[in-house]
Amino acid sequence: MEKGRWGTVRIVAGVDEFDEIEFQAARTGNHVRAAVRMSKLAQEAAPGMRAEPHVRVGEQWMMADDPQRAADEFAAAIEDGGPTFADPRVYLARALLTLDRETEAEALLSTLTAEREKVTPRTCDLIAELLTEQADLPGALEWATAGVEQCIDRGDDAELQLLLRLRYRIRVDLGLPEDDYDRMLDVPPQGLRSPRSGAD
Repeated sequence: MEKGRWGTVRIVAGVDEFDEIEFQAARTGNHVRAAVRMSKLAQEAAPGMRAEPHVRVGEQWMMADDPQRAADEFAAAIEDGGPTFADPRVYLARALLTLDRETEAEALLSTLTAEREKVTPRTCDLIAELLTEQADLPGALEWATAGVEQCIDRGDDAELQLLLRLRYRIRVDLGLPEDDYDRMLDVPPQGLRSPRSGAD
C-alpha cells in the first residue's frame, strides 16, 4: 500500500457502523438520513482520522442530489488530511463539476495530473471514470493506463482487473485496436505480467 495521506486507511472509529448505514441506504434509497447519521459518526473520530468518514458522508450527499453538502464534506476530508482509500480531491472535483464550478474542478484535476506518479490505482480509476463522464476519452485513457501500470508495479490484482476493464471500454469507444494490456484480460490474475517486461 502507498504510504502517506491518501491510499492507506487505518482503522477508523465506527467503520462497521458506516458499512451498515451504507447498506441500509442502498436498500432504502434514503441517502439523506444516511448522510446525517454518518456525519455524526465522522465528528466522533479523532482529528487526523476523519478524512475517510468525511468522504463517505460526501458520497451519500452526492447520491442524495445535494452536491454542495457533498463538496463541503470532501473539502473537510482534504482539510483533515487523514488517510483515505482514494484522494478526496477527485470526489471534490466531481461535486464541483455538478455545481458548474468548472474552473475550480479543473484546477484540482490539474494538480492531480502533476502528481500522477504518486496517486494510487484507485484514484486513477476514479479520475478515469470522471473524465469518461465528461467525454474526455483520451484523458480517461491516460489515467486508466497509469492505474494499470501502477497496479502491476504494486501487485494489486483486484484493482488491476477493474482498471483493465475500464481501459478496454474506453479504447473500444475510441475505436482503438486491442493492445497488450487489453489481452491481459484473458489471462488469469495470478499469471499477469506487465507487457513492459516482455510478456506478449
